[in-house]
Amino acid sequence: MSVNEVCCTARISGTVQMVWYRAWTVEEAEKRGLSGWVRNRKDGTVEALFWGRAKAVEEMLAACRDGPPNAEVTDIVTSPAEPPGKRGFFQLPTE
Repeated sequence: MSVNEVCCTARISGTVQMVWYRAWTVEEAEKRGLSGWVRNRKDGTVEALFWGRAKAVEEMLAACRDGPPNAEVTDIVTSPAEPPGKRGFFQLPTE
């Protein structure tokens, strides 16, 4: 990880499943050149890991507060994380 890069996880709550949130997250993260992943959680939240330039991660987290058109985000909790082992942004199975 370079000096100007950050990595964090985000747990997104609200109406975020069955509204295209994961696919939207992949598209938005790729536009910003981020690496990481996104997945549904069995508790109804969406979890994502974002790794890249600090400004791009900040912009992605701001975008996640709105999400795709049918989403209703009520909360996002972030925490620092270790970067994934590979570049690219992926959709993972539900955990």
